[in-house]
Amino acid sequence: MTGHADHRRTHQATVLAVEAAALPGLHPEAGEPWSVGALYAATHPDSGVSDLAPLLAGVDKSLLTVPDAYVTATVDVTQYLNRKWAAICSHRSQLAGARALPALLSRLDRPVRARILGTEYFTPVGPVPFRDSAGGPALCPGAVREPGTYPGVRRGKWS
Repeated sequence: MTGHADHRRTHQATVLAVEAAALPGLHPEAGEPWSVGALYAATHPDSGVSDLAPLLAGVDKSLLTVPDAYVTATVDVTQYLNRKWAAICSHRSQLAGARALPALLSRLDRPVRARILGTEYFTPVGPVPFRDSAGGPALCPGAVREPGTYPGVRRGKWS
């Protein structure tokens, strides 16, 4: 999960939606309750951010990372880099800001940018949905309610 406020809020909304989908009677018009088999949060492993260090050092930015052992799924997205970069570039205000990550990435040579953007990393957000000891629905273990409470997430400065 990134530190961007919009991304944190989207993550929180997703966790709440997954929990709500399993609650009988909450939205009967939506059909029977259902549960997902797994829920993953996008993240950055400690070892996967070395190319970002020079970018972030000069603008006093930090990055949320997790220990490598927490990353249980990676996806090679190199075949989609052009689309991914186009989507990033569609956030025009982020390209104009001197400290915004998209603006920093836009100044990089294409091969370096490809190394940074070419792999997506994910960490599981517990079994979903989780049943409490009485058999009722409960918050997924490890789910984020407030920024900074996800187990193992560290905010690191790169200098």
